[in-house]
Amino acid sequence: MLSSPEDVNARTSHIVVIGGGIAGLAAAHRLLGSGARVTLIEASDRLGGKLRAGEIAGVSVDLGAESMLARRPEAVELARAVGLADRLQPPATASATVWTRDALRPMPKGHVMGVPGDPAALSGLLSPEGIARIERERDLPPAELGDDVAVGAYVAERLGREVVDRLVEPLLGGVYAGDAYKISMRAAVPQLFEAVKTQGSLLAAVRDLQARTAAAAVQQDQPVFMGIAGGIGTLPGAVAEAVRAGGGEILTETPVHELTRTDRGWQIRAGRRVIAADGVVLATPAWSASALLADESPAAAAELGRIEYASMALVTMAFRRADLGRMPEGSGFLVPPVDGRTIKASTFSTRKWGWVDEGSSELFLLRTSIGRYGEEEQLDREDGELVDVSLRDLGEAVGLGAGFGSGSGAGAGPAAKPVATEVTRWIGGLPQYPVGHLTRVARIRDEVAKLPGLRVCGAAYDGVGIPACIASARRAADEIIATSTLVRVTGDDAGE
Repeated sequence: MLSSPEDVNARTSHIVVIGGGIAGLAAAHRLLGSGARVTLIEASDRLGGKLRAGEIAGVSVDLGAESMLARRPEAVELARAVGLADRLQPPATASATVWTRDALRPMPKGHVMGVPGDPAALSGLLSPEGIARIERERDLPPAELGDDVAVGAYVAERLGREVVDRLVEPLLGGVYAGDAYKISMRAAVPQLFEAVKTQGSLLAAVRDLQARTAAAAVQQDQPVFMGIAGGIGTLPGAVAEAVRAGGGEILTETPVHELTRTDRGWQIRAGRRVIAADGVVLATPAWSASALLADESPAAAAELGRIEYASMALVTMAFRRADLGRMPEGSGFLVPPVDGRTIKASTFSTRKWGWVDEGSSELFLLRTSIGRYGEEEQLDREDGELVDVSLRDLGEAVGLGAGFGSGSGAGAGPAAKPVATEVTRWIGGLPQYPVGHLTRVARIRDEVAKLPGLRVCGAAYDGVGIPACIASARRAADEIIATSTLVRVTGDDAGE
């Protein structure tokens, strides 16, 4: 439980958190819970980073991340801690399809990030030759992984490129907006990496993971993913309210220009203020952390500067249900890049989230995502162009009022037009995890640890999902508290 504002003068260390995304907010919340005095500084005019609640045609909707992994506890725990327990909701449906080979095809069950355990479940998605190639994996010698390996390259070697191009790529692309042939298996799918080391066979490793996941699901008795009524984007505001209620200070529209070590700790030049701190949690994107650490830790700054990011856009649209007619069931569909489409996925928000469906009986909300690593030119298009290409692809996939799209035997072409649209651009939104990423992160943390009272956290390190970001924030906060010099402050000494 957070301390009350009246207890502020009895706190010990003053910790400054730089960055107001979910990682920075979670770190501030954790630090306050341990009794520190906290100031959180955010350069922009809003908190939450890639979590952003919005509205379209009068209906609340997420304009950023829309769900969080529930079988990893950190995000759900934080939501409950800040008063959102009664608003936690699982998806109304989790069934999805893959739009490939000009048809919407069911996403097969029994896979780990697109890597299948049962070739027989892939009929229609893969060619007969592709399925036969998977079945030959049992004749291959045991897998050799080394310290790390690219997911796509390794899966293609064991099961064939078709599995990567039609299944692994669209799933990893949805999470990282990256290239499956470059993404680190050890960083992105660590459970599979360890299972392959034990099993030797990729198919056997997937089956082993599936069995363990099923057993854990029975024990935990909870859904895989969770949302929040009103949007995941409401979580940052709830955490910020809890931080303020606990006596924390939050500064927005306050860019940090300089971070300097002093004899007593740290000095932060932020906006027009100079703030003294006993410790600092740096919860910014890697490029920003690199700039702030350039003088104090050139080695860490150099490693941070090498972390690349992908940009993407979300196109959210509201249609009249009467105009759309019958839409496919399920939560939406993924699109393999190999099929040459512009959109990489579409989410049927009205189908997926009960609170969106209940928000309007007359409207159907959906969104598309555009942009992968190396496709930044897509983000140079005007908003209207992104809407138009989304409508074109959606028309071919689902018809948009002309029955179903080309994949279901009906004519293509969007008959329905949206009554409202919203384009949200996430420039540099997703850090890339190439082979060797975790080794780089270890080097960064080793260098940062040489700076007393400073730690880093966020999506650039241990995972891009909300629970992973919160876990990295907890780790940074706990290490700061464990290593800070606890100097008690009272009365006027509690001020700047």
